[in-house]
Amino acid sequence: MAVFHDLNFEHYPEDLPFAFRRHYRYFFPKFAKKAIRIATVSEFSKQDISKQYGKPLQQIDVVYDGANELYQPLSPEMISGTRKKYTSGCPYFIFIGSLHPRKNLVNLFRAFDLFRQDHPGDVKLLIVGARKWWTKEIGTAFREMQFANDVVFSGRLNADELVQVLGASLALTYVSYFEGFGIPIVEAFRCGVPVITSNVTSMPEVAGDAALLVDPFQPVSIAGAMKKLAEDESLRNDLIRKGQDRKNEFTWQRTADLLWESIEKAIKSS
Repeated sequence: MAVFHDLNFEHYPEDLPFAFRRHYRYFFPKFAKKAIRIATVSEFSKQDISKQYGKPLQQIDVVYDGANELYQPLSPEMISGTRKKYTSGCPYFIFIGSLHPRKNLVNLFRAFDLFRQDHPGDVKLLIVGARKWWTKEIGTAFREMQFANDVVFSGRLNADELVQVLGASLALTYVSYFEGFGIPIVEAFRCGVPVITSNVTSMPEVAGDAALLVDPFQPVSIAGAMKKLAEDESLRNDLIRKGQDRKNEFTWQRTADLLWESIEKAIKSS
């Protein structure tokens, strides 16, 4: 059997270097054809794999991702200390992930500018991740920002540091235009942090009713959600409560159980 996370390279091949996309687009259809069963991480990806490669839906199993149990809500003292360390004590929105085109940093930067224009104050944007896939377009969008000085780049952080920076944030802004799952959404739920995420691909499936869904291609949509969460404590608390319930749907134990069920099906079919 095979495990596929998503087919982003089929939909946005231009986001990958030529050698990568050539490799993926050549071999993955072959992997799909040969596999007795395929396990993938969302119903969205299941449907996508079937449509792209003609694999029967009954041969594809959804095995949802989980999140590290290290992610827990922080005490007020830890939140204050973390904010002092990373943003001079200011509240902040956070992005976590590889700085890759499909993570949509271009529109996140534009949205943050719009938010700050409409919401004067000291709210920052913390970007967590390595610049491995940093592109000219991302760099241009950043340089053109009016509030670029309020964007903080932490680089890549270890697990303990991630727990702290996520748990101390005002909200997670995870507005990719393509995801097979989106683990940071569940990590934010576990930390008791509100979530802004995209209304496309797998993200509504993972978020359920526990996040504000936005159009990732419209910076004004992202900025509007940021403004709501910055100004509405009741909304933040409602999303936190829903996220605490939602997180129970995604555990690594459930992942293991579902994957084992898929393996047993493959054995019976072989």
